[in-house]
This record gives sequence, C-alpha cells and structure tokens, in this order.
Amino acid sequence: MQTILGAGGAIGTALATALRNHTDAVRLVSRNPHPVHPEDECVAADLTDAEAVLGAVAGSEVVYLTAGLSYDAALWERTWPVIMDNVIAACNAHTARLVFFDNIYMYDPDALDGMDETTPFRPVSRKGRVRAALVEKIAGAQKAGNLTALIARCADFYGPSIDSTSILTETVFKPLAAGKKASWLMSGDYRHSFTWVPDAATATALLGNTPDAFGEVWHLPTAPAPPTGREWVAAIAAELGVAPRMQVAPRFLVRLMGLFNPVMRNLVEMLYQYDRHYVFDSGKFERRFGIPPTPYAEGIREVVARDFRPVT
Repeated sequence: MQTILGAGGAIGTALATALRNHTDAVRLVSRNPHPVHPEDECVAADLTDAEAVLGAVAGSEVVYLTAGLSYDAALWERTWPVIMDNVIAACNAHTARLVFFDNIYMYDPDALDGMDETTPFRPVSRKGRVRAALVEKIAGAQKAGNLTALIARCADFYGPSIDSTSILTETVFKPLAAGKKASWLMSGDYRHSFTWVPDAATATALLGNTPDAFGEVWHLPTAPAPPTGREWVAAIAAELGVAPRMQVAPRFLVRLMGLFNPVMRNLVEMLYQYDRHYVFDSGKFERRFGIPPTPYAEGIREVVARDFRPVT
C-alpha cells in the first residue's frame, strides 16, 4: 500500500495517477477524499488528529505528504508542526517510509539564481521559517533512527487543469485568455522557473519507489533556462493568439491590495522571489534517472489546449 496524505490537490491528484506505474494499491487521504481511479482506497482524516493519521497510515509501505494549507502564515505556524509530528509518529509506528513534497521557501534569498540541493537555508519569511522547521523535524527523526524519509522539492508549479493554486495560471493564463492584461509581481525582467506538475508527480512516484533515494533531498525535474516574466507572458499570449498585454505589480501596490485581500497580504513577504532571478536546478535527478523535464513551450501548449481552447 502507498498512501497520499493531502490527496485531492494538484500535486496529490497527479501523484495518484503516477503511482499506478508502481503499485495497484493506492490510498488517498484527506478531509473529503475522492478516488482518482475506481480502485483507489479513500480514507477521510484530519491530518491534525494524531489518531486519525495513525489509522490512515496503517499498512502503508510508503507515505507521501503532499498536503497544502491556505496561504496564511499564522495558519502555517499553528498547523504545519502538528501535521508533521503526527505524520512522523505514524510512519515510525507502522515502519512506513516518508516522502515529503516540499518547496524552496527556506532557501537563502541571495542564492536563488541556480538553486540546487546544496543551496543554504536562510528563510526571511514566516512561511519560510515554518518550512525550514519541518525539514529539521524530518532530519532529527532520521538521525534518531525513527524515520526513513526523502524530500522531493519543486519550484513554483504549473500544469493543466489546475485551479487556484498555480500563480502562473491565475495571473497570466486566465487573464490573457479572458482578454485582460496579465499580471506579474515586482518586475518582468527576471527569469523564473516553474515545475511542470506531471513531471513533479512522475518523479515523486519514482523516488518513492527507489529505496536508495531515501535519506536525500531531490529537486524535481524542472526545465532549464527559464523565461523572464515578460517572456512568459509573450509565450503564453502567442499560444493563446492574443496580444502580450501585461502589468507589473510593484511592492507598494501588493501591500495596498493586501489591505483588502488576505491572499495578497500573505504574499507580501514572498515578493523577494520576484525581484531577482529564480532559477531551479534539477540536474541531480536528471543525471540519476535520465528523465528530462518537459520544455516550457510544450507545457504552455498543453495548458492552453487543455484549459483554454474550446472543444470543437
């Protein structure tokens, strides 16, 4: 049995599909799980409930923690440590290996141009400090001999049929497709990597089924040489067949919008990711497994074809 904790989001759903290449026994766990395939086992559980997590993990060989929380720093500070403690305890009790799907929020802001698995931690945001603490919990449990785990880390992500959780979809694909201006944060002149969700899911499933991959951090396959913000907008507009109209939202405007919009308010502390190059290196994974990432042009074509072209 392989179990996804936090199933139902963009990553969890894609992972449920990718795991079918490795096992016929997939368990989906969330507050209100829905099967991706008819044979999926669905278990309703609150990941902040230790007993519920213990029951959800029972019988699992590999557990994938892909849960996503609302983009609220205070919620992250209250909830993520509880979830991680519960998951580590459950994996320990049932001798299950843990795959933690992670992001790059804990990395040193001065080292984002060419991030790899050796990039130092220096979180400057509340959410970044939470993510660093979660990684420390995993490392401590591994050092104590209570856990076998790996960390699968991706950049900002994009992909087909993703609603509300991809900033590229929400700020570029959707407005351009609706005849509006695309929005980009801070400056359109910096390169910005995005991980293709199907690649991330395929790679995460492969890592979880590769015993000697555990005990390490892995950057999930992400295309090299990312476009700048303006180039992203131009490429997406060209595929949609519209003009590459865009507006740049500077810090003061995001702060102003944050007075009325809690999502924008919680985004302010992450704006440093858009005032410099943000380039994600997944060479370690590609060298080990020989699987190249999906080129950006191909990904853009598929998103437009799947989500923004009328069916004829």
